[in-house]
Amino acid sequence: MKTARHGFLRPILIGMVALLVIALLARAFLSPSPTLSQLHGYTMGTQYSIKYRHPEALFSPEQAQKQIDSILDTINRTMSTYDQESELSRLNQATSTDWIPISDALFTVLQAALTIGEQSAGRFDITVGPLVNLWGFGPEFQPEEIPAADAIAAIRQRTGQAMLELDQEIPAVRKAHPDIYIDLSAIAKGYAVDQIAALFDSQGIDHYLVDIGGEIHTRGTNAQNNSWQVGIEKPLQHGRSLHRVLPLKNTALATSGDYRNFFELDGRRYSHLIDPTTGWPVENGATSVTVLAESSMLADAWATALLVSGHERGLRIAEQQGLAVLYLVNQNGTLKEYTSSHFPDTHHSRFSQIFLATFLVMGLALIAMAIGVLNGRQPIAGSCGGLGRLGLGCDAGCSRPCASRHTGTQRAAKLDNKF
Repeated sequence: MKTARHGFLRPILIGMVALLVIALLARAFLSPSPTLSQLHGYTMGTQYSIKYRHPEALFSPEQAQKQIDSILDTINRTMSTYDQESELSRLNQATSTDWIPISDALFTVLQAALTIGEQSAGRFDITVGPLVNLWGFGPEFQPEEIPAADAIAAIRQRTGQAMLELDQEIPAVRKAHPDIYIDLSAIAKGYAVDQIAALFDSQGIDHYLVDIGGEIHTRGTNAQNNSWQVGIEKPLQHGRSLHRVLPLKNTALATSGDYRNFFELDGRRYSHLIDPTTGWPVENGATSVTVLAESSMLADAWATALLVSGHERGLRIAEQQGLAVLYLVNQNGTLKEYTSSHFPDTHHSRFSQIFLATFLVMGLALIAMAIGVLNGRQPIAGSCGGLGRLGLGCDAGCSRPCASRHTGTQRAAKLDNKF
């Protein structure tokens, strides 16, 4: 009886193994795996990290690095407030209220900023820089007391995106007040990420992850042929910890937080995020906002706008605009999640991924052990770490290979630093 049972099972198991071997060999020889290249550097006061998969002869890392640095240098010379010779600095220095011609790139970013400012009811405002400086979050000083009400009111007289007007045909901008000061630090990094993504698209690269200071744009899949895995930091004032890992494919992401840049006076905490509608630091309980969008520029700006808005108003805006949003809110010392209806159910998808990976690993192990039994040998022992090798590790925002174990040393949240 035992011999008959083995005789019945042997052809089936051998056939299954043969099909598996043929499939693996076909993939190895007919579809060679693209090369994974990684690039790193500094720009806009922060770091950039890029991963992309490409055929061996297509867009070498040396070519990519050269063109990327050229793009970033051009954007810096256009939109930096720290470079006194940049196009934006010259615009800020101009006291004219006539039309001032500007580059297409600067016009694109200004137009997006004004649109999001209007859609967010003024919670996103690129003219708020003087108020940020007044509260001590600029490069010059930290206050020993909060600004006087009349000083806040005086500066608010020369802030507000309604004082900017654009002409698309020239293209040009006009300032209603000669002292209007424009700061693009909450949107320009996202624009830069999109420009690098466009570069890869133009080179025929189908798989990449571009990250500049936490502003991210992804396309295709990672080295394990799964969605890119991006870590979201838990908003802690001291130390770093991972809150969640999001799988991204053909999506941009930005996270804005208020938990790193603040000061305390008389037991009260003042964030670097200034509400343009009041002139005061935001105090709404929201500690971070993550936005998924079609472009990093939009995600970048909306993350700031929605953090200033607070989670109740912000979620209403997100539903109106069709935005995928994740809020982390501090409520009486407890961190709570709030999401818009467009935000993906990553907990469910992650469970499905783990189940599938576990099923595949166990299935292969059972086949290997069956072969061992049929051939009178010891079964093959399994190994831990298999799930990480099937694509459950982190590609950005985390440091260790398996998402379930990290503490997160590279954050995805940004601080809206000027550059």
